[in-house]
Amino acid sequence: MKILITGADGFIGRNLRVALGERGGYEVLPVTRATSEAEFRLFAAQADAVIHLAGVNRPQDPADFVAGNVDFTAALCEALAVTGRPIPVAFASSIQANRDSPYGISKRAAEGHLRHYGERSGAPVWLYRLANVFGKWSRPEYNSAVATFCNNIARGLPIRIDDATAQIRLVYVDDVVAELIRFLGVPGQGVLQSEIEPVYTTTVGELARQIEAFKNVRSSLTTERVGAGLVRALYATYVSFLPPEAFSYGVPKYGDARGVFVEMLKTPDCGQFSFFTAHPGITRGGHYHHTKTEKFLVIKGRARYRFRHLITDETYEVESCGKEPLVVETIPGWAHDITNIGDDDLVVMLWANEIFDRQKPDTVATRV
Repeated sequence: MKILITGADGFIGRNLRVALGERGGYEVLPVTRATSEAEFRLFAAQADAVIHLAGVNRPQDPADFVAGNVDFTAALCEALAVTGRPIPVAFASSIQANRDSPYGISKRAAEGHLRHYGERSGAPVWLYRLANVFGKWSRPEYNSAVATFCNNIARGLPIRIDDATAQIRLVYVDDVVAELIRFLGVPGQGVLQSEIEPVYTTTVGELARQIEAFKNVRSSLTTERVGAGLVRALYATYVSFLPPEAFSYGVPKYGDARGVFVEMLKTPDCGQFSFFTAHPGITRGGHYHHTKTEKFLVIKGRARYRFRHLITDETYEVESCGKEPLVVETIPGWAHDITNIGDDDLVVMLWANEIFDRQKPDTVATRV
């Protein structure tokens, strides 16, 4: 399936081309500013569908809104009409198309050309009035405030906020790409106008606060809740703006005669991750918890875990090694320790269900 993509080297275009390449079965006919008129018309004649992403949103001369949005769309419709085929078109319009700003007027006029093309040719035409699109490969100071904030905060540069309470509507580029690919599979009939969902609503001030919080994770080691929704998408966007020299960062290491202990990551309400080492013959632990629970996983070496019930004195032992992954849990009310019974240093991954609180450690030393 041959897909003509206008604005193919832009923010959404890059993401879409990568996604189409992953799926296979698509040949992209890329239209950029460098594409000649002859090549443009040749692509139109070959296309099975069109994703129209090209446009101008921050020109130095407002007249460029007409040339980049209206006139180019008119030329696209003309090139498609010449083919005599009802070639489906999906258009990345804007929620600002209902405003009377120069940009909004130009987007609305572009929609008009596409509506006329669809009605005249019978081709499916989907007009997506997009909220502010954000995600990887976006351009700071151009695509959205998200791109600018992520770029500047990742590099320690100042950001400008004129009205922290101003609302902003956002849509994630992965969701845009998924919908455009859905369009290619089932273009339907007629002219359709819609938004791409989910649309997230926040304020400029909250947006900046959240992105600043991502940066602070490296010092506090406490992650934001980045597993779902807007925060997930914002976090992916923020880290995509990190320069390569910032791809890695150090964490504190605490050592003594037994080995080392290193905290990797903490969560607001789901505990923390760390690892520790123990030299051959060394025993660590020798305590119990009232509420805290832990999961241990030997990564390297051999370990023996011992348990003793505080009330009944019942005991239990289990051994594990790095070659055969086995998670061992500590149980409230059972004293426990772990001993390196191998010939090499023991390396153990550890998850605790709560962040260690030195004021209330819930860790009581006792014999096992």
